Amino acid sequence: MDLLSELELPTTDASSLVDRYYTRWYKPDVKGKACEDHCILQHSNRICVITLAESHPVFQNGRTIKSINYQISANCCRLQNKVFGKSKRGAQFLTEFAPLCRILCSDGEEYTVSSCIRGRLLEVNENILRSPALLQEKPSNEGYIAVVLPKFEESKNITVGLLTQKEYEDLLLKRRATQADKTMNLPLCNDT
Repeated sequence: MDLLSELELPTTDASSLVDRYYTRWYKPDVKGKACEDHCILQHSNRICVITLAESHPVFQNGRTIKSINYQISANCCRLQNKVFGKSKRGAQFLTEFAPLCRILCSDGEEYTVSSCIRGRLLEVNENILRSPALLQEKPSNEGYIAVVLPKFEESKNITVGLLTQKEYEDLLLKRRATQADKTMNLPLCNDT
């Protein structure tokens, strides 16, 4: 008889690494664009990981990502960000609405991902350039967009204007209820 087969291990619902170490914050309708929601994963050390929220149009209607571009303008490329030293010298400073990248989908739709918070750009995820599907398959892990470090004095206030996980879930329920009501002429999303 195998000793391992006799052991009854407790069946606990182990949370993911992201859920264990990060707090999820959401910025809905970024720059007033309906349903273009972003998710900010905030670690206790202030570092924030910028991702797309599950309800973002990139994840809807069977879309596939054709390309991701960190070239924001002729003079600004997020890939050129070179950070060094303890105080993260050389990092590009981002405002709340600073574009991080552009996502082009196979259906021709293009989406701009914004920082959503003020801070220094520590890194961008170059892996999604080689494998854009990571953004859709693992948005909170390997498919993140960028890592941003808010200023120390602003770190306590970066969540002002962002929604908690519960508030965001409530917002999604309201959107679905609005979609069900055919009499309203509001811009709607295709939430799954």
